Amino acid sequence: MRLSVVLPVFNETENINPLYARLTATLERIACDAEIIFVDDGSTDESLRTIERLAENDSRVKFLSLSRNFGHEIASTAGLDHADGDAVVLMDADLQDPPELIESMLDRWLHGFDVVYATRLRRNGESMWKRIGPYLFYRAMRVCAAVDLPLDTGDFRLMDRRVVEAFRKFPESGRFVRGIVSWMGFRQTAIEFERPARHAGVGKYGVTKLLRFGLDGLLSFSIAPLRFATLIGFVCVLAALGGCSASLLRNFFPESSLPAFSLAPLGVLLLGGTQLLAIGVLGEYVGRTHREVMRRPLYLVDKSRGWDRKARRLDRRLDSRPQPQAIDDDDSLPARQEAA
Repeated sequence: MRLSVVLPVFNETENINPLYARLTATLERIACDAEIIFVDDGSTDESLRTIERLAENDSRVKFLSLSRNFGHEIASTAGLDHADGDAVVLMDADLQDPPELIESMLDRWLHGFDVVYATRLRRNGESMWKRIGPYLFYRAMRVCAAVDLPLDTGDFRLMDRRVVEAFRKFPESGRFVRGIVSWMGFRQTAIEFERPARHAGVGKYGVTKLLRFGLDGLLSFSIAPLRFATLIGFVCVLAALGGCSASLLRNFFPESSLPAFSLAPLGVLLLGGTQLLAIGVLGEYVGRTHREVMRRPLYLVDKSRGWDRKARRLDRRLDSRPQPQAIDDDDSLPARQEAA
């Protein structure tokens, strides 16, 4: 059995060596053929130099250095593109995803599951906003999105080889990795853990980034905002019809107790605001469509180590995405156990 561990990195100098120590200790206990893939996402600190030193001393360590900061989802995609293990683990590099859980994930994988994801029971060392925001986001996705996204689950997961091959088929540039993996289906299960605080450094997701990330995830898998804009427009039309009807009846029955609707400026403001809201929602979807139509590369690699450049194209382009391999009928639990 060959295991790949993919680690997106952005300014994590203080965490890389402790992470490497705990991860290699876990891999020694598992006693399998492994590769550790660091993806440096345009770090401005000493992260890349630290990774290069690890790669010089350990042949299992490989790295990709992207030409700039493309974002966590793209960095994760780059690592998955280059992983060739029978099972692939995707995890953060801040030690909030404990490497020791890989053993439990592999056990579930050997029992026949294709995806094993880690569900957070508690988020230690994080602000109230960091806890409430994701809590509301996952439940909103459950209601609005056309995907069964597991609650309180990040990108920390193990995926079977055929899941990774299927993941590579997805061409969109607006990446939402956990949503794509959930959408694909296959046999998935969860393991629970209490997420520890960061070992060192500060989180890279502030309020603005979290809001943008949540919006990208929602719009990637749901048209609920469009329907909501339609609903608001429908309510405004009903309100306008009700106001007109009341005004007409008051003209015919001046002694009636019907209210007078003469607040024309307020009505214009309400209607104008509704139209702007609908246009804004449409603009979000049109903007994403524009981005997809341009077909730009998902990422560009500046430096790498551990791959033959002739064997792999490091400048990933949308029209060259590898297609998933055909799934043989004998890709079953006994085959996995024999490989392990």
